Amino acid sequence: MSRPVDLDEAVGLLTGARQVVLLAHVNPDADALGSALALGLALHRRGAQVQVSFGAPEQPAESLRALDVAGLVVPHHRVAHVPELLVVLDTGSVDRLGPLADRAETAGTTLVIDHHVSNSGFGTHYYVDPRAEATAVMVLHLLDAMGASVDLPTARCLYAGLVTDTRNFRAASPDTHAMAARLLVAGVDAEAVTRPLLDTHPFSWLSMLSVVLGTARLEVGEARGLGLVHARIGREHVSCGRQEEIESVIDVLRTTAEAEVAVVLKQVGEHRWTASMRSKGRLDVAAAASALGGGGHRVASGFTLEGEAPDILDRVRHALADAPLLG
Repeated sequence: MSRPVDLDEAVGLLTGARQVVLLAHVNPDADALGSALALGLALHRRGAQVQVSFGAPEQPAESLRALDVAGLVVPHHRVAHVPELLVVLDTGSVDRLGPLADRAETAGTTLVIDHHVSNSGFGTHYYVDPRAEATAVMVLHLLDAMGASVDLPTARCLYAGLVTDTRNFRAASPDTHAMAARLLVAGVDAEAVTRPLLDTHPFSWLSMLSVVLGTARLEVGEARGLGLVHARIGREHVSCGRQEEIESVIDVLRTTAEAEVAVVLKQVGEHRWTASMRSKGRLDVAAAASALGGGGHRVASGFTLEGEAPDILDRVRHALADAPLLG
């Protein structure tokens, strides 16, 4: 039976464990992996046996590998089968763990730490705060409550999560800006951390982007009349491109002035698609994604579906038509 816990109870679970596996969702972004590594470092320094992993791909994105200064990341096939404590970070539902989803059943205790409003509350315990702009915000609170040091390696992991999940602090509260300032004081070089995450692509990205943007379509009457823009990335580009390049397309598409909602379909199998959805703050895309079997934040969410792209887009249109407006 899963139950919610507060900050103190979460700290008790973390500090009482001698063996901890920390998992991010498949294709982990900077918030998921940075949060896992920051918390993993603190537990490692306390003397716990620590593994950090994710179900896919085999390695972290190239732009995130430098965050693992203690060598805590292991391939998914090396993750302990029956961990004493499993900590799942930034993951809205157990299926987002991919081939590691069974660890939520075999672990002695499973603690979910997340800020997604759509989190299903899986595991034996969950610590969820949808008000937090990033899971990294919650992890910093946990580290402080544990009395853990926030040194430069830890600060870099947390800063990476903050800068990406707040869209370079454009969606950050005053408290989160203050957190970022604290991490800068700890020695984080903001430009060095941010550049590989948000501002660096190989030349081949330009040709891929030109093809993908050629599929873009604007439908001004969709998304409750607020406008929808969508594009698709074919399997040939998904399979050959770096995760950073694939995930960056939505940030280009979302700049469309005439559309409240942007959607990018990514072909990951012959008839299997994952999707990224973004809104500018007037429509709840988490509700739309949940209706399609996914989830996320009110302004950033996603889902995975089997089928043909035109049929999936029809389902997206219907889900957006039913999605609530945000105040």
